[in-house]
Amino acid sequence: MTNASRRSINRTGFTLIEILVVIVVIAILAALVAPNVFQHVGAAKSATARSQMEMFSTTLDAYRLDNGTYPSTEQGLNALWEAPSINPPANWRGPYLRKAVPIDPWGRAYIYIFPGESNPNGFDLISLGADGQPGGEGEDADLLGWQ
Repeated sequence: MTNASRRSINRTGFTLIEILVVIVVIAILAALVAPNVFQHVGAAKSATARSQMEMFSTTLDAYRLDNGTYPSTEQGLNALWEAPSINPPANWRGPYLRKAVPIDPWGRAYIYIFPGESNPNGFDLISLGADGQPGGEGEDADLLGWQ
């Protein structure tokens, strides 16, 4: 057997250069794709929060139709899931939600105020965004239920 035929028989794996080339190609693809993916995650969380706030508004209106008023700030959004123990309404026909009151996409409770400071004849519903602080821009911006 010749040396050339022995080399072709013994060669069964990848060389270091081949592995490095594959790693570099994967790294370049990840560097190009990752920013676009993470950019859309923030927009998806904001859209989810707006959707949940719209759902709360609809169920709060149903609560008001049954009870003549929105839940108080003390009763909070939990009054949509279980009958309030604080000043319980006479006509509570809930639960008004299919599941317990969800938290916002950033892991915090929504802020519910009735009567509202911005909506004195209604309620204020707020999510403080990614930073959990009032104000902010971009993903940190507050989401307001009346806008």
